[in-house]
Order: sequence, then C-alpha cells, then structure tokens
Amino acid sequence: MRVVDNALIKEHADRRFRSEYDYALFEYYRSAKVFAHLAHAGGRIGGRVLDAGCGGGGMPLSFAEEAGFVVGIDLVNRFGQAGVSLARERSLRNLQFLQADGQALPFGTGAFDWVFSHAVIEHVADAPRYLRECARVLRHGGSMYLSTAPYLSFAGAHLPRLKVPVPLHLVVGRRLSFATFRFLARHAEWTLREKADENSFIKIARANGTKHDDLLELVRIERLRGQIGAAGLRIVDEDLYVTATFRRLPAALTRWLRDSPLTQDIVIGHVQYLLAKD
Repeated sequence: MRVVDNALIKEHADRRFRSEYDYALFEYYRSAKVFAHLAHAGGRIGGRVLDAGCGGGGMPLSFAEEAGFVVGIDLVNRFGQAGVSLARERSLRNLQFLQADGQALPFGTGAFDWVFSHAVIEHVADAPRYLRECARVLRHGGSMYLSTAPYLSFAGAHLPRLKVPVPLHLVVGRRLSFATFRFLARHAEWTLREKADENSFIKIARANGTKHDDLLELVRIERLRGQIGAAGLRIVDEDLYVTATFRRLPAALTRWLRDSPLTQDIVIGHVQYLLAKD
C-alpha cells in the first residue's frame, strides 16, 4: 500500500485540470489518503472491488494494486482516455471499466467484497436507490467506502467563490446563487476567485454554452445517515471533517458546530464513511 506523499499529491493537483488523463493521475495519487483513512478505521481492501462512479478512472488503478479484481463504472465514459490508458501503461490486467448507471448496476447480488463511492452520491438523481444498489451487489460481511460533502458547505455547494468572501448560496439560496455565478462567469469573471481552467462556469461560458446544475442530491448529514440505514448498511466509522475557517474557533465551539444538526451541514466540508453489510 502506498504511503501518503503530500508533495506528490500537490504536484499532480496543480495540473489536474489540464486533461482527463491528468485528473485521473491526480486521483490515483490522492487515493493513498483514502487507504490511510480506511486502515485507521480498520478496513482492509481485498477481493472483488467495485468503484460505483469512477470518473476518469484514477482511483480504480489504486484498488487494482491491492485487490484481486476491480470494476470501475460511470454513467459517462470519462475513463476511456484516462483510466484505460493508465491501466495499460501499468500492465494492470485485473481492472475493467464499464459505462453503467449506479442506480441500476449490471451485476449480480453479492458480487463484490468492497464498493467505493467517492464524491458521487451528490450527483445521483435518486440517492436512496443508488445506496440500495450498492448494498445489493455487496456480499454479506462486505464493506463500503462512501465520501461526500454537505451541500450547504463551500466544498459541497460545488459553486465558484467570489473574491469578496461572501457565502452567496447561504445568503440567497442555491437557485439564485447558481444563476448569479452563471451570469458572472459570462459577464464579470474577474469577480471570481478560481482560475479560468479550474472553473467550469467560466470554461462553459467562454465556449458560449450554458452551465447546468449537476448537484442532484442535496446532501445533509442527518438525512444521509438515514439513507445509509434504510439501504441495509451499518456505519462502522464516520469522519466529519470541519473546514479550516471553523477549526480556528475554540475547540468546544467547533465540536458543537460540527455535531449540531442546525450548523453541521455548513461547517463540515467533507465526510467519509466506512460501512458494513451484516
């Protein structure tokens, strides 16, 4: 198992938007952090693994170095120019990519020992159905890794950031803030903090296209916990990562903000679960 190399991860993070290939390579190196988290939580990757939303295919490459057989699926074939090429370069013969819908997985019940879902569920139209499908293809005694971000947090909102630090989505709501950023990307991109090559709003506007909102599941921690249980999965470990802005506050206040249903969806920028199917 690779150790976390933050310098290497940053190196590839800086050029991840150049191409789908570069982004997949970044995901490949960043996956060491997922492995480290799972090891700390008591999870050990092995057997048959499904990545139920693999994007460009970088993370399945890492799984294939640890497991017996790996399948990466995605609704859109982003992996064709990235994951497939990287797997060929590394002579990985235990890795397969398929274009498939995570809400209707083309696999038999109990087909996998592990299911991975990294930053996927917020882009799924029917999150409960997606989780039920992940649980269905997972064998009894199998494990699932799930990561996402609450939609009220900066990270989970999947919106650009203004140079003037105003949490627009909290002030005016998602629909109006999304429309505002779409307007700014076309007519006043100088007001936005991200570089053009890191901002899909600007890239699409420059191509004279229309940015559509692909945040289909508005993730909230309490609701997600209920959806996990309803799918027949048990939470083994839950890691709620508070964003840096709120970590600067006194520790007791930070913990209260993290744990309170009133505020946790704003202050938590990332959540990771180790789940089990008993």
